[in-house]
Amino acid sequence: MNQLIECVPNFSEGRDMQVIGQITAEIAKVEGVKLLDVDPGKATNRTVVTFVGPPESVCEAAFRAVKKASELIDMSRHKGAHPRFGATDVCPLVPVSGITMPEVAEYARALAKRIGEELHIPVYCYEFAALEEKRRNLANCRQGEYEGLAKKMTATGWKPDFGPSAWDSRVAFTGATAVGARNFLIAYNVNLNTTSTRRANAVAYDIREKGRIKREGDPVTGKIVRDDAGEPVYEPGLLRAVKAIGWYIEEYGIAQISINLTDLSVSPLHLVFDTACERAAARGLRVTGSELVGVVPLSSMLEAGRYFLHKQNRSTGIPEKEIIKIAVKSLGLDDLAPFDPDRKIIEYLLADKSVKMLTDMSLSDFAGETASESPAPGGGSISACVGALGVSLGTMVANLSSHKAGWDSRWKEFSDQAEWGMAIQKELLHLIDEDTRAFNRVMDALALPKGSDEEKVNRRKAIEAATRYATEIPLKVMKRAGDAFPLIRSMAETGNPNSVSDAGVGALCIRSAVMGAFLNVKINAAGLEDKEFAGKVLAEGREIEAAAIKQEEEILQIINSKIG
Repeated sequence: MNQLIECVPNFSEGRDMQVIGQITAEIAKVEGVKLLDVDPGKATNRTVVTFVGPPESVCEAAFRAVKKASELIDMSRHKGAHPRFGATDVCPLVPVSGITMPEVAEYARALAKRIGEELHIPVYCYEFAALEEKRRNLANCRQGEYEGLAKKMTATGWKPDFGPSAWDSRVAFTGATAVGARNFLIAYNVNLNTTSTRRANAVAYDIREKGRIKREGDPVTGKIVRDDAGEPVYEPGLLRAVKAIGWYIEEYGIAQISINLTDLSVSPLHLVFDTACERAAARGLRVTGSELVGVVPLSSMLEAGRYFLHKQNRSTGIPEKEIIKIAVKSLGLDDLAPFDPDRKIIEYLLADKSVKMLTDMSLSDFAGETASESPAPGGGSISACVGALGVSLGTMVANLSSHKAGWDSRWKEFSDQAEWGMAIQKELLHLIDEDTRAFNRVMDALALPKGSDEEKVNRRKAIEAATRYATEIPLKVMKRAGDAFPLIRSMAETGNPNSVSDAGVGALCIRSAVMGAFLNVKINAAGLEDKEFAGKVLAEGREIEAAAIKQEEEILQIINSKIG
């Protein structure tokens, strides 16, 4: 698996788009790096940038961006609502795929060392890259902000990890930078129907893990409770792995709760939103919506959508885009500005939209492409398509049953079956394009040179491997399509009786998908040199086909008996 990491630097400039553009241009220059999001904020005077790529490329892009920011942003003149202590305030690296957190931490420390030595910028390492425990928390590293940096750098125990430790004109211009390695963090703001920062902070203290300072008597004016070392004692908040403060955003004319979610497995997006709503209501406030700063994992949006559907006793076995729509509306993510999933969900941003996919075509274009003189898509892709349509009909009946008046107590039963149907549909849709890719692999292998003996051997091996793959793909279509029969049968027996004929058409489609895919298995297996493998595949295919024919007959008997 290729190694991918994300970098989410925060630059202390959110108003001058020319400056922001020059910084992000440095990132875009590095080959292999994809710039995902640039999110400037006028009130905070801060821009959050997100990009991904291989570790070495991401670190190079981060270094160049930090360098450019250190040339353009004068921290001695900076004002903004968000805590900050440098032109590049924070520069976290985040594992995405194929890489461990300890490996990412080593990349972060190497980047921090390079920034400190080559750019003469004080650097503190935080989170998993921290070199000592007290620096693990970013708030500790940034305490005192830019205005207190000169004193902090010379304070006992707070010498920067890398770079200069003395205040000079260069440091006065750039400030310091925190470089870290952390889990995927969601920067998230909850909107309130108030202009009061104090009231927004009250809700923030309710929900954040750190909580609020404990006081004797009155919770606002009472005497602060201190421990034996004289430090204030805190009463923990409701949610772990949540950091939050309240602020007023002049741009919107409202107060917000500014939240960082540092571990989504502990406090997911929807839980934070609902808890904020509850605590705001308890204080006479109302949450009007929320906004995501930067990007969000697809899993978080799907989890949120399913959560709110469950609260409504509605089926979650619906298309992905519909689940996301529910999440957006439930969280109020379009309260202040339109929410574009293609620009805010990380997996959608990473998708290669330059590759032409059959499943992205309109139905008429797909039919036209199939009817053209091109040999692909052929019978294998069409079998997968027919199977996807068949299981979609079964899923439709499940969803209609889940929402049927008088059947409210059974919504979860049908929702679970619909989710199962959607999982099969997703795989069969993927196999539409995969079957065409398998065919193209065979064509590419046949086109290989065959002039020398070595070329002939390599060509024969390539043809065998491609033909084997072209045999395996329609076999997968047979298996996954056949897996839909229990859903179709269940809908025929216990689903909405008004849709029983739809279940019957689904059964017919599934049987056709299985039998059509088996024709492709047989024609491709005939060209294999490995006869033992071919025989095994054909035997398995015959079993699946026989079972499909039998199940289709039984389901049609059930349906015809109900139709009468």
